[in-house]
Amino acid sequence: MAGELSPIDKAKFVAAKRAVDFVENGMKVGLGTGSTAAWMVRCLGELVREDGLKIVGVPTSSRTADLARQVGIKVVSLDEAKWLDLTIDGADEFDMDLNLIKGGGGALLQEKIVATASDQMIVIADVAKQVAQLGAFPLPVEVVPFGWQTTKALVEETLSSMDVLGHTTTLRMNGDRPFITDEGNYIVDLHLHRIGNGRQLSLVLNQIPGVVENGLFIDICDIVVIGHGDGRVEVRDVTAGTVEETRIEFTSSDNMFADLGD
Repeated sequence: MAGELSPIDKAKFVAAKRAVDFVENGMKVGLGTGSTAAWMVRCLGELVREDGLKIVGVPTSSRTADLARQVGIKVVSLDEAKWLDLTIDGADEFDMDLNLIKGGGGALLQEKIVATASDQMIVIADVAKQVAQLGAFPLPVEVVPFGWQTTKALVEETLSSMDVLGHTTTLRMNGDRPFITDEGNYIVDLHLHRIGNGRQLSLVLNQIPGVVENGLFIDICDIVVIGHGDGRVEVRDVTAGTVEETRIEFTSSDNMFADLGD
């Protein structure tokens, strides 16, 4: 039962549950990647199966595509959909201006492409992801495998002139081999601790040969839905300048989500 979920899982669940209220019949919806987004995909699947909601989903990773099909959501490619009404995704960090760090799950490239091809982006997160300033979470940078060590060295050299506290970079590993993204690339994680100017850093990183994309999402998110472990949900709309708080009660039917914890 939902009462057996940890506070962090409850927070993720209520954020996802509230976010799917923004989805309307006939929409084309970008489906994010990560543990919180997985709750959202399951919630949408329930609406499709039990309430007859008719949507098509554009997943941001192969694992999200697999889950969406499993729960009954029609999946199409972004090329087929062309443009989306809405994308709902998680975040590793977000600040008060709704700027984000994403890519902890390794899907930052597809996530950014899908988000920017949408009329609106909604981020769902537990309250622990809110920060005063971005940078505590390592910033992922997707790089092509060819010459990755040179690219990594160029990134480190670039960081020396940026407004950041740390300059350490590490190649993300999967066991004893480099982690491979859905696009066949590597990820270099930047341990910056604090990012003073995210917009400048994002622009400069993307000018480095070998860098495909970085995990800074600047001026892309429109709404953040923040879940709390006691069922409270806060909805912040940066465009409208509004903050709304509600509470979602758990029922025994929520047991179907109990397998989605980290």
